[in-house]
Formats: sequence, C-alpha cells, structure tokens
Amino acid sequence: MVLVKARRDEILGPLSAVSGIIERRHTLPILSNVLIDRAADALCFLATDIEIQITARSNLEAAAEARSLTVGARKFLDILRALPESAEVTLQQQDKRLVVKAGKSRFMLQTLPAEDFPRLARPAGEATRFSLEQKALRRLLGLVQYAMAQQDIRYYLNGLLMVVEDRSLKLVATDGHRLAFVMLKLESTLPRQEVIVPRKSVLELSKLLADNDDEVKIELSSTQAVFSFGTVELVSKLVDGKFPDYTRVIPTQHKNKLQIEREPLRQALLRAAILSNEKFRGVRWVLADGSLRIVSSNAEQEEAHEELEVKYSGDALDIGFNVNYLLDVLNNVSGNEIECAFGDSSSSALISYSSEKDFKYVVMPMRI
Repeated sequence: MVLVKARRDEILGPLSAVSGIIERRHTLPILSNVLIDRAADALCFLATDIEIQITARSNLEAAAEARSLTVGARKFLDILRALPESAEVTLQQQDKRLVVKAGKSRFMLQTLPAEDFPRLARPAGEATRFSLEQKALRRLLGLVQYAMAQQDIRYYLNGLLMVVEDRSLKLVATDGHRLAFVMLKLESTLPRQEVIVPRKSVLELSKLLADNDDEVKIELSSTQAVFSFGTVELVSKLVDGKFPDYTRVIPTQHKNKLQIEREPLRQALLRAAILSNEKFRGVRWVLADGSLRIVSSNAEQEEAHEELEVKYSGDALDIGFNVNYLLDVLNNVSGNEIECAFGDSSSSALISYSSEKDFKYVVMPMRI
C-alpha cells in the first residue's frame, strides 16, 4: 500500500517541524516515533512527549484510502536528509514496516500501531483566543525567553508567563536573578487570562515561527496553550503554579540613570568577562560623573579594567553584576542606545532601550 509519492522536501519539511520535541531515549518506545496520518488530501505528521504535541501537514495528492502508522522519527529524518534534494520519495506500508524508496535506494523501517500513539486531549471550557503576526510573536519571545530558568526547583520559573488583559499581551520570564518583561498592544479587548508556558514549548515555538506577516492563532485555556500557524499546530500543557508578582520586581523610583550605546558596552563586557571568576562571573561597575569603569578579577589575581565615557550624573556608585546576565540582554535585544537606572549598590538595576519602549530588564546585583 503506497502512502505517498512526493518530492523529498514535501515530506522532510513537516517531519522536521515536529521532530524537535522527540527525545532520543524514552521510557515509552512509541514516543520516539512520529505518527504519519495519510488522509484524503494531506500527509500529517504528529509528535508528542506527553507535555507538548506538534502537528504539521503537507498538502499532497489524494490517497486511495486513509492510513496511519508510527515510525522511528530520528532514523526516518536522517534517511530523508541523506537523500538528494531533488529525490522523488515513495512511502509504502508493507506488513508492519515502512518502506522508503528513492531512485535505487530502499530502506525498511519498523513501525508501531497508530492506535497506541498517545494524543493530547483538548480541554473543555472557555479559552481566550486572539491572533498576531508570526514575526511579532517571534520578536516578543526573543526579547524575554533567555531569562527563563532551567531546571529550577521552583518549577513555575521554568517557563514563560503570558498575561492577556484588556488590550495587551504581556510576556515575562525570570530565573530569580533577573527578569525580562515586554508588552504588546492588541487590537481587541480580551478577558484576562494568565498562563505559564513551559520552557521547552517556548523554545520550540520560537524555532518554528517564521519572520513574516502571516498569522499565528493563539488559544489559551486553563490547562493548555495552542499556537496554530501555516501548516503547523503546537499544543502545550501549562505549568501549574503561581508566577511571582513581576510588578513588584520592576523598580520605578531609581534616580541614578546612565545612558550608553549598546555595542561599546557589550564589547567591553565581553573583554572583562575573560578574566572574571569562572564560577561566579562577577564584574564591578564603578560609576562617576561621565564615566563607567568595568572591573573584573579571578582567583589567580588577574584583573581586567575597561573605561567608557557615558552620560551619567547620578551618585557615585560601585555595584557588582553577573556578567552573563548583562550579556544576555545585550546579545538578545538589539537597539543602539540603552538606559540603566540604579538605586544603590544593593538594589536591582533596570535596563531599558530607547527603541523598545515596552521592554524592561531587571537584574539583581551581586557582592564581589
């Protein structure tokens, strides 16, 4: 039974889109597989890790009858990638195996029954629905996702807070040491909804979104987030927990303000980081009228000193930071000029960009 005959990329494209969430080793063997669903007018690929489910489709000529099977995703993907771009590929179901043919190449892969493949059930009840341009959502995620925690015992930090209220969408990420916030105005007024999307789902979504004006439809319920765009649908379970009150973390009264160009600061920090302590990664910022000195040292008593002319007229200040937290925001958020607002040496600093009016980044100081 021939499932489909198509150009390599018509199969490889949707298969690649879903394969990113598949773990190489899994306690349930079928979760290392991808579900191939051959309907009348499309070839659908579905992958899941129980927490996330991604479906991608390729519109192809009608099949004689609908068929479904599951096959090892990694081997299937590697085979397709190794074939020439121009190859015409035939997928054929033979007994309990999938036969992949291209020219004089032939591969036979073991399958598992499609009926054993788990799928995420859609929740009942109300959901908040709205849509954005793909490039807009992709940009918002890029502005904040690097601040998410990784494998933190406070599991609610291992994800991204999405808040919909009135006519705005707010995204917040924090690992307890720094916080990134961005807001986007929406076209319509929506009921308030607050969800935490897991880290893995956020990173996968960022990879799949295109930098174009095409629409992404977003559906947020009490237990799931669904993102539909192009030929792809990503369904994610949500993190069940209470996210910290980010409004209390963002300082509003800091009077010591520094204006500086992003790239010279980034380059100076990269150089200073070379001689920072490998474990703590600390750098000191010594601020005085018109100047910023950046100082780092390590256990071998090596030191780096950088000095920049800046617009600063606040109190003299000596404050320490983890250099990685500073470089993260400078590497991920573009723009020429940034503003840093400080309280004292034990207060968090607020970093904002003149080109990103609705973006804020808060970083806690460290003792050096």
